[in-house]
Amino acid sequence: MQIPSEGVRLRVHIGENDTFEGRPLVDAIIAGAREFGLAGATVRRGISGFGDSSQIHQVELVLSHDLPVVIDITDEPDKIEAFLPIVQQMIGTGLVTRDTVTVLRYGAATKTQESAC
Repeated sequence: MQIPSEGVRLRVHIGENDTFEGRPLVDAIIAGAREFGLAGATVRRGISGFGDSSQIHQVELVLSHDLPVVIDITDEPDKIEAFLPIVQQMIGTGLVTRDTVTVLRYGAATKTQESAC
């Protein structure tokens, strides 16, 4: 990936209890992104949210149930477009968005960058 460059962020909003083929959906999506060779993915667990059902899910004391999970996957536009059908096949109820981002940095610092710090 050339830096800076235009990339695409795929954002998937699901519930932590969602599954795909008997395993947590979040794990299936992350594993799929890695196997597909995408640049990277991040999972964030929410403390409150609602979706299609309009039922609010939130942390109450120590107990929680089906909290929102957001998965961000960023890569080149053609790679995200190719991976999108795989994600859509995996999710039942959820929200999938795609937006253009500017990638300013990806990967480890080079020796020149490290010595400049």
